[in-house]
Amino acid sequence: MELELRAKRKETRVNDKLFFRQLFDAESFTYTYLLADTTSKEAVLIDPVVENVERDLKLVEQLGFNLKYVLDTHVHADHVTGAGKIRELTGAKTVVGAGAKVDCASVSIADGDTVSFGPFAIKALSTPGHTDGCTSYYVEGMVFTGDALLIRGNGRTDFQQGSSEKLFHSIKDKLYKLPKETRVYPAHDYRGQTASSIGEEMQFNARIPSGQSLGEFVKIMEALDLADPKKIQISVPANMKCGQLQGA
Repeated sequence: MELELRAKRKETRVNDKLFFRQLFDAESFTYTYLLADTTSKEAVLIDPVVENVERDLKLVEQLGFNLKYVLDTHVHADHVTGAGKIRELTGAKTVVGAGAKVDCASVSIADGDTVSFGPFAIKALSTPGHTDGCTSYYVEGMVFTGDALLIRGNGRTDFQQGSSEKLFHSIKDKLYKLPKETRVYPAHDYRGQTASSIGEEMQFNARIPSGQSLGEFVKIMEALDLADPKKIQISVPANMKCGQLQGA
C-alpha cells in the first residue's frame, strides 16, 4: 500500500510539471499545441501553421522554453505546416509519421515509438485512414488525434490515401482502447469545441460511437460529398517538403 501511495504522489508531481497550451488558427480552424517540461524547459509543438510561426515562437521565448521537437499528426491538406520554418529558426527536430513518407523530416516515427522532452515521453499511435501517415500522439493522459478522431466526428476519407475501413479500425481498435478518461485534442474543430475524452466520443460521436459497425460507418463516409479543402493544391506538396512552398 505504501509503495502504491508513493507511486501516486510521484505521478502527481510529474504531471504538475507539464505545461499545456492550446493555440488556434482562425483561417483553417487548426489547433496547435504547446507542451513543455517546466523544470528542464524542453518543449514540443504539435501541428503548427506556417502563418503563425512568429506568434508561436514568441510565446515559447516569453515562457523561457526551448523547443526540442515539432510534431505533425499528418500531411495536412488545408494549411501549410510551420515545422520546417521552425526547424530552420530554432534547430528543433521535425517529427512525422513514417507512413507519410516525408523524406525531409528529422524523425519518421513508427507506431509505438516515443520522443521525449524532460521526463515526459510522447508515444506515437499509428492511426491511418484520413491519410496513410496519420499518427496520434499520447502523453500523460492526453491524446492528440490529428484528423483521425475529431470532437463528435472524424476526418474525411475521400482523398490522400483515404480509407474508411482503415480509419474505422484506427479509431475502434486503437484510440477507443485508451482509458475512457483520456483527454482528446484534435487538429481541428469547426464548432468552437476545444477538447473531449475517449469516453465521450465512444458514447456521443455521431459517426462512430463504440457500437458502430464497419458497414454503417463506410456508408456514412461515402455519403458526405464534401468540397476539397481550398488550399489542397498548395498545402499537400508543401507539406511533403516540411512546409517549403514550391518555388521558395
